[in-house]
This record gives sequence, structure tokens and C-alpha cells, in this order.
Amino acid sequence: MIFQRSLQRELNYTAGAVFMVLITVMLTTMMIRILGFAASGKADPRDVLVLIGLAVIGYLAVILIVTLFVSILFVLTRWYRDSEMVVWFASGLSITDFIKPVLRFAAPYLAVVTFCALVAWPWANQQISALEARFAQRDDVSMISPGQFRESAASHRVFFVETVSGDATQVHNVFVSGTENGKVNVVVSKDGHIETAKDGNRYIVLEKGRRYDGVPGQPDYRVMEFERYGVKIDNPTATDTDNTPTKGVPTARLFREIQNPIFRGEIVWRVGLPLLALALVLLAVPLAYQNPRHGRTVNLVMAVLIYLAYTNLLSLSQAWVAQERLPLAIGIWLLHALAMAIIVLLYVRRVRFRGLFGRRRNNGSDGMRASGGAR
Repeated sequence: MIFQRSLQRELNYTAGAVFMVLITVMLTTMMIRILGFAASGKADPRDVLVLIGLAVIGYLAVILIVTLFVSILFVLTRWYRDSEMVVWFASGLSITDFIKPVLRFAAPYLAVVTFCALVAWPWANQQISALEARFAQRDDVSMISPGQFRESAASHRVFFVETVSGDATQVHNVFVSGTENGKVNVVVSKDGHIETAKDGNRYIVLEKGRRYDGVPGQPDYRVMEFERYGVKIDNPTATDTDNTPTKGVPTARLFREIQNPIFRGEIVWRVGLPLLALALVLLAVPLAYQNPRHGRTVNLVMAVLIYLAYTNLLSLSQAWVAQERLPLAIGIWLLHALAMAIIVLLYVRRVRFRGLFGRRRNNGSDGMRASGGAR
């Protein structure tokens, strides 16, 4: 049918453009954020690309939901503005005839959103947590970066190395500052290397340098010159690998341990994302109604407010279930049932030739009357 092919083609073009804009904005934002973490020593520079990719996977469900909502709204709003809807209504179509082609267009997106919410989202968060844990367990040597000040894992020592050999065993022009028992000690050396003692401890052995000890603000600093000086490398103890944040727990485990209220709250969010996407897809059809004689921005403003309110209420439902203030079944379905009731009401009002919020009009409200008025 010409109507369905035309609608599908324009929705696909618009969705592609909207998705590219959203993914570009998100990639730029995440790149700036993660590069900032790497520059400040909060993330491994070698993991930057991996972290950006995992962040994209984590936010893909939300991006696709916004893409669906905005694409349908943009296309149908333009059809109203350019009087194309008048033609379709004059051909005998109703607003409910748009549901089937819109759902056919949205079906692949809804499937991907469901997969991302239930599988990809927790997997990406789990991988990010693993990378963060691995980076937190690094020793002091792995933190050394030539030309930069680095804080030790125990946060009581600062290193500066001007140059490092290719095999990372030799360092040159070393500065080490630390605190012990309220005293500050500063060690400077021309050269150094890494040694492993018989007990398994590792040391940075500095050569031909000086050590300064004292209390800040007092003149009794002690200066020592040395030929060799060893600085023990801190090796953090391994953390519990099962200590995964809730957002990184696999969905199957959430249902197995459903007695945990925090897990129940996470289930509300993950199950709610596909239902949120479906509700917004159905809502975009009646929400796109536009009277050419009125302003063109009212629907877009309402769309933004509805999306923000819906997502915030979903987060609120998640929090209430996690706090055991709301049963799981009610937390999952109540919000979406209310949304579906409002959507049905909007369809009824549109079928009865009414505007989105206005009273019943005598003329000019539906496509048939608008086309008759034009003649």
C-alpha cells in the first residue's frame, strides 16, 4: 500500500538521521569524560576505547527509545504541517490506521531495546566494573608515567619520573614524595631500577640521590645523600570479584535472587525500558497532531516533558521497590498501565475529531473537514 510504504520510508530515513545525531553527541560526551578520567589518573589510558565502547552499549537502549519517539513524532508532525494528513484522512484512513505501520517500523528497535535492557546493559556495566577493579589493584610501578606526577595506590606517595626505558625497568631523574608519621620525606635521584627481593616484595632502587626529611613549617630538616636507596612498591590486595554493582548483575541472577529488594528494583528498571519504548511509540501518533493555524512547538515541548516525566517516574518506581515501599508487581505494571490508559484516551479524543487538549471542534479538526474547507 502506498500509504504504508511512504510512512515506512520516511520513518526509516528520519530514524537514521536522529540516531546518528544522538550517537555522535553521546560519543563526544563520553569521550571527553573518559579522557578526563584517564588524564587525571582515574582510568587506564589503554582502556579508553574499550570504556567508550562499553558506555555506548550501556546507553544504547535509551538512545534507541529516544530515536523511536522523536522519529515518529517528527514525521507525523510534518505530515500535519504540510497537510499530507488531510490527504490520508480524506482517503478514508483513521488515526488508528497508523498504529500497525508504526509498530511494524518499531518492532526491530523494540527487540534491540529489550536485548540491551536485559542482556547488554548488565554485561557492559559488569565489564566496566571489572576494568575499574583491575585498575584500582595496579601497583605503583604500573602507575609511573614519564613526565607526569602520579599518586600511589595507597595515596601516601607521589612519583615523578622524567624518562622510562623501553622495558619499563630503568627510570631516570626520579622524584618521590611521601608522608610517614606526620613527617614529609622527599627523595630525588638520577637513576633507578626495579628489583624483586627474596621475600617477593618489589622495590624501586634509586641510585646517586638525596633524601630530605622533616615537618613542614619547621627548620630542622635532615638531608641525606645515598648511593642506593630502596622504595617498596605497594601491591594492593585483591578485592572481592563478586562485589559487582547491582546494575552489572545478570538478569537471570536478579530473578533467582528476587528476594533481594535492591534486585527487585533493578528488575523494575530493566523490564520497564521495553515497556517505556512501546508506550512512547504508541503515544507519538496522537501526540503528533498539529493544527496548522496554531504554534508548531507545543507538541515538541509536550513530548520532551512527557519523556522526562515518564523516565523519572520509572526511576521513582525502581527506588520505591528497592526500598520495599511498593510491591514488585505493582512497581512493574502500574506506571505503564496508567500510560496506556492515557494513550487510549488520546486516541479516542482524536478519533472523535478533537485536538490534543481542546474541546470538540465544529470544523477544521479532522482531515475530511479540513479538506472540505479548503475547497
